[in-house]
Amino acid sequence: MEQEALRALLLSTLAGFSTMIGTIIIFFSKKKNEKLISASLGFAGGVMISVSFMELLPNALNYFNEFANHQLSTVYMVLSLIVGVLFASLLDHFIPHEEEKETHEMKHENLYRVGFVSMLAIAIHNFPAGIATFMAGFDSNELGVAIAIAIAAHNIPEGITVALPVYFSTGSKKKALYYTFISSVSEPIGALMAFLVLRPFINSVSLGIIFGIISGIMLYIAIEELLPSSRDYGYPRLALWSAFAGICLMPLTLMF
Repeated sequence: MEQEALRALLLSTLAGFSTMIGTIIIFFSKKKNEKLISASLGFAGGVMISVSFMELLPNALNYFNEFANHQLSTVYMVLSLIVGVLFASLLDHFIPHEEEKETHEMKHENLYRVGFVSMLAIAIHNFPAGIATFMAGFDSNELGVAIAIAIAAHNIPEGITVALPVYFSTGSKKKALYYTFISSVSEPIGALMAFLVLRPFINSVSLGIIFGIISGIMLYIAIEELLPSSRDYGYPRLALWSAFAGICLMPLTLMF
């Protein structure tokens, strides 16, 4: 039992901290590179949209299908999605846009805000991913490794979505690393919580609700925050193609 648990915790930790690999880009980026900011924000928006539609919502529907018919499962999925959107909207209310300042300063403040809310969204997303990796690794070494590799592959671009906005808004590599670390560490925390507390309560209902809510949060942040912000820097076409790149990349990571 202890050996299986340690193996599962290790897999979850490695998968979670792969998010930190995305921070490498800040060591090759110059400050105030607005073209790169536009591209990275568009890419981040595409990543979150793709994760929501290609991973989270299908998983939520599959979990709901385990205890209800397809029609009811779809309703439950949509309701969970709406709860996530409303939660993100409430979060948006408590972290308001900086709209009364001079244009350049407003961009600076809102870019930091984008990095902050992206960190929250990815941290919330990584928590159940840690649970999933732990449960898979606990039952089967092969399945746990496969899921850990898949999660690690798409955690890397998620790290970019946090690190670049924070770095460009603050000029601090330490802050970029710190915020990305917070989003990373939630995955092993999720695994640890699964082992110590949550195992009796993890079922298809709770997982379906969780994945639906997280999908709503990510879609709200992508549509309300990331995509509009990506067009504020004078490169709307680049932002659009970067968003498409993010949408296309994430399904490829699921091939693992």
